Amino acid sequence: MPDSGRAIAVLGAGSWGTALGMQLARNGCRCLLWARNPEQAAEMIERRENRRFLPGIPFPDGLEVTGDIEQALDDSAQVLLAVPSHAFGGLVARIAPLLGRYPGIAWACKGFEPGTGRFLHEVAADALGSGHALAAVTGPSFATEVARDLPTAVTVAATDEAFGAAIARCLHGGSFRAYTSSDMVGAELGGAVKNVLAVATGIGDGMGLGDNARAALVTRGLAEMMRLGAALGARSETLMGLAGMGDLVLTCTGDQSRNRRLGLALGRGQSVSEAVAEIGQVVEGVGTAAEVRRLAVQHEVSMPISRQVHGILHEGWDPYEGVRRLLAREQKPEYEDEPR
Repeated sequence: MPDSGRAIAVLGAGSWGTALGMQLARNGCRCLLWARNPEQAAEMIERRENRRFLPGIPFPDGLEVTGDIEQALDDSAQVLLAVPSHAFGGLVARIAPLLGRYPGIAWACKGFEPGTGRFLHEVAADALGSGHALAAVTGPSFATEVARDLPTAVTVAATDEAFGAAIARCLHGGSFRAYTSSDMVGAELGGAVKNVLAVATGIGDGMGLGDNARAALVTRGLAEMMRLGAALGARSETLMGLAGMGDLVLTCTGDQSRNRRLGLALGRGQSVSEAVAEIGQVVEGVGTAAEVRRLAVQHEVSMPISRQVHGILHEGWDPYEGVRRLLAREQKPEYEDEPR
């Protein structure tokens, strides 16, 4: 673990970046939380809380806020990005010239590069070259609960074992457990695809389809995730763990999930634009649905639930028609290798 007082820069002061910064500070790290908006940074410095995203939860000692990204990086030994996936590539390109002395970068973003379907570790590797280790922090973790120091467990998947362990040690402590993994593809895939499936379960609940339907959507959604993971080289145990099933269950059943809330609104008759505007924050599942569809077509993977979500979000399909199409599919064995 690099020294410099275990300082770590967290780039992104939304709910998730702030919550992770609070956990790092509680765990003994000096954390520099960078806010892109100078006014937001000034308010957080004055009030010692993120009143916009995590109101009423005071910052612990050790958490400092800055609007100067160069200062945050100059004063730190590690860096953790916590921005929406569509902003990830631009931020990595921006900071790449400033990372010469860093062993690597970590991020807590879930999604794909818009327009290409590339994993974020591929985007980072292209921007930084082969000299930096990469790590993704993922798993079932609502920001509000992490900020309130409620029990949470995540996975830190990394290209380098020692770097992944260093990031995990920064986070691991108190009510927060951080496990390590070397399966970057599986960890990132689970964290992305679950957002699309959470929209689907939200739609079902918004339509009042019942608990049986929700359980079926979660289970069959996991099967879709596993099929795509097999095509992309992910390990099945990763997708059955925190980064896959764990995050899927949380996001599909917890009303703190923006993706589930989007689905609930769609199931109750709101339009996509109305629902996203009402939520007021980035809903990752909207963009991710397009990239999951792209990958499914490219690798010839059957993902009927994800296909319906894409149609509803991007092609104007009616949610009720989407449900009808799912129910009208032909009868078949539950597992593809099971004899008919």
